[in-house]
Amino acid sequence: MNAKSSMIIKVIAPIAIGATVIVWLFHREFSVNALQQIHFTPHVIGSIFLAWLFMVGRDFGLTWRFRALTDGELTWRQALRVDMLCEFTSCVTPSAVGGGALGMIYLNREGIAFGRATTLMMTTLFLDELFFVIACPIIALLIPHDKLFGFGHGNDTFTIGLEIVFWCVYGALFAWTLILFFGIIAKPHGVKIVLTKLFRFPFLRRWGYKIAEVTENMVATSAQLKIKPLKWWLETFGASALSWTSRFLVVNALFWGFVPGSDQLVVLGRQFVVWVSLMVSPTPGGSGISEWLFAEYYGDMISGAAGIGITLIIALFWRLISYYVYLVIGVCLLPGFFSRKRAK
Repeated sequence: MNAKSSMIIKVIAPIAIGATVIVWLFHREFSVNALQQIHFTPHVIGSIFLAWLFMVGRDFGLTWRFRALTDGELTWRQALRVDMLCEFTSCVTPSAVGGGALGMIYLNREGIAFGRATTLMMTTLFLDELFFVIACPIIALLIPHDKLFGFGHGNDTFTIGLEIVFWCVYGALFAWTLILFFGIIAKPHGVKIVLTKLFRFPFLRRWGYKIAEVTENMVATSAQLKIKPLKWWLETFGASALSWTSRFLVVNALFWGFVPGSDQLVVLGRQFVVWVSLMVSPTPGGSGISEWLFAEYYGDMISGAAGIGITLIIALFWRLISYYVYLVIGVCLLPGFFSRKRAK
């Protein structure tokens, strides 16, 4: 199988998975009554437009971050191109892999030395994880427990399972963020020694070479990050926070249009639960699981028999705006990106 065929399959697979789940959910839950309650008034159309604006804010945040990380070495156009390709990678790989899997290659093609590009992508990973580690407890404190997870709405088995998954993934995320903090900022050599010894045990030895590579990257990253001023850290973290918050506000905009009067803080808080839970999704870009989880999780926020149907329509717009559009952009960008000469 050549590279072109492989790429086509990677693009078609998440679309097929997501479309199958959407069709199944519509067949199982959708009613004509739900469709009759939806009117594309100026208010609804405005909310869809606002959702697109929030996705622009998301891409602006990540483009700004790539500019800041490279100290302005990348132009805005180059940084935007790297952002789009990283998002495309996220769409065609399992959620646990993430868009940074090929980020260093994209940066290298834009003229950033490969070693430095690896350092930058490890830094973006740390900033993203740090955002969730800080934001999730704040969300949990601001929103009542039963509203955040949806207790008391008739499907507590699903709710309990979701809460367990969320806090387990958050615990792993917290531990990984601590490792990254000590590994790339505080004690890189100490972390390298500990991990190297740990992965000498027989049942872990098979991953020893990967850990050696990761720890070497941590040491190299630490050497560059320790000389960065506080302003640099505030700017890069601020760009990360802007990007993630803008992404989550897409759902707020859609609920504002389709479900006027919905609790916007709860809508926002549940996005954190959704994204943390999807970090362990085995499907490319969380396709299929995202649509099902969204419909089940947000369904209780819309009263009446048509509630689940309206939720499905919101989920469809959500995925179109925040996911499928990046598949199309990536397919358009990739051929030209790799065919041109690498920037000096």
